[in-house]
Amino acid sequence: MIELKNVSKTYRGKRALKNVNLTLPRGEIVGLFGENGAGKTTLMKCILNLHPYNGEITLDGEPISRKNIVKLSFGTSEHSFFPNLTPRSHKEFYKEHFDTFSEKRFDGLMEFFNLPAYRAVKNFSTGQKNQFEVILALSQGADYILLDEPFAGNDVFNREDFYKVLLGILEPHETVLLSTHLIEEVSDFIGRAVLIRQGEIVGDVYMSDLEDQGMDLMTYIKSAYQYKADRIIQALTNMTDEE
Repeated sequence: MIELKNVSKTYRGKRALKNVNLTLPRGEIVGLFGENGAGKTTLMKCILNLHPYNGEITLDGEPISRKNIVKLSFGTSEHSFFPNLTPRSHKEFYKEHFDTFSEKRFDGLMEFFNLPAYRAVKNFSTGQKNQFEVILALSQGADYILLDEPFAGNDVFNREDFYKVLLGILEPHETVLLSTHLIEEVSDFIGRAVLIRQGEIVGDVYMSDLEDQGMDLMTYIKSAYQYKADRIIQALTNMTDEE
């Protein structure tokens, strides 16, 4: 389990995370939702120990360090692969450095996305680069897989098929934390939704509980964010009123 206790992060005097408390048990698929700048990426990078922070983050009861960081993998549209290497070379590198690396999963996902194995990744399209980033994150053999906006540049059919494939390949002990703006698209794929706004957790709900309440995810999010349905009408009125 990943556990965050009173985690705060400040950038140049501006609070990016505010006393975040969150637990991520094994075996869950969790959607992390929020507006641009809400703190989604910052939260993930604090979990990965890429940012200094105040508070406490533990991984299966231990502080995150070089000893256990291998339990975490990260797929991000910022890209963390070696651009001059081919996917084939990446596979050999991962096999050498990660005892839990799944060559079978890697090869299967490469085939699914129809990516060339012997072309330098720097020559891939943006969508292909994001696909390859996801492949590495899923094939590393980590228990906790953090995916930050992984589907940018991919068409809706590719994304929909990928969700189905992901559900089919995940092991019971694997946890996925997925940050995305594609709320309605992933609502049938995730088991739990965590909402973050201005650095604070403002919602945390299991999809089964929403179903029992007869509520869909978008309605829940709008309620948690206190979304005002008349804001568009008001904005148009303000911009079109005669002086």
